[in-house]
Amino acid sequence: MGVTVVDHPLVQHKLTIMRSKETSTASFRRLLREISLLLCYEVTRDLELTTRTIDTPMQEMEAPTLEGKKLVFASVLRAGNGLLDGMLDLVPAARVAHVGLYRDHETLEAVEYFFKAPSDLENRLVIVVDPMLATANSAVAAIDKLKERGATNLRFVCLLAAPEGIERFTKAHPDVPVFTAAIDEKLNELGYIVPGLGDAGDRLYGTK
Repeated sequence: MGVTVVDHPLVQHKLTIMRSKETSTASFRRLLREISLLLCYEVTRDLELTTRTIDTPMQEMEAPTLEGKKLVFASVLRAGNGLLDGMLDLVPAARVAHVGLYRDHETLEAVEYFFKAPSDLENRLVIVVDPMLATANSAVAAIDKLKERGATNLRFVCLLAAPEGIERFTKAHPDVPVFTAAIDEKLNELGYIVPGLGDAGDRLYGTK
């Protein structure tokens, strides 16, 4: 399994603009949507294909088409929705799950406050999206919740990851591959990724 860093030049260029504190909310939102298209391209690279018979304007042919049940994109609320939008542009027929978590200030455990997903998760590839893999607490909890509901084939997509987050995530869920645009230096004492880009949810929705 492991970690895949999507080092495509367009991804890296757009990520640099997003990191800048001068970048506006509107630009940040647009760039996240654009990067999510490119990340989605990578995370779906090995989807299984079958063929079906179609008629082109020239002749009949056997043409490739996706096999199996439709994908599920699972957004970890709220910042995950910024990645979700671009992925749905690329795969508009995908089903969508939403996982809402908050951290209990006393126990520091992730508490579920919202969960809505298609019923037959065990038969679908579930791609979980959350821009930041920092402490990995929410990502691990979201995967836990999806597995509890039957999901067995999962992948995790983020914009940035910290080494500490990758270590915790891969230890908790070694069967779930991670796709990210960059692995940054470290977490600071507040649990933010450094150099990072700040709080992705706040920058996405203008709630500072």
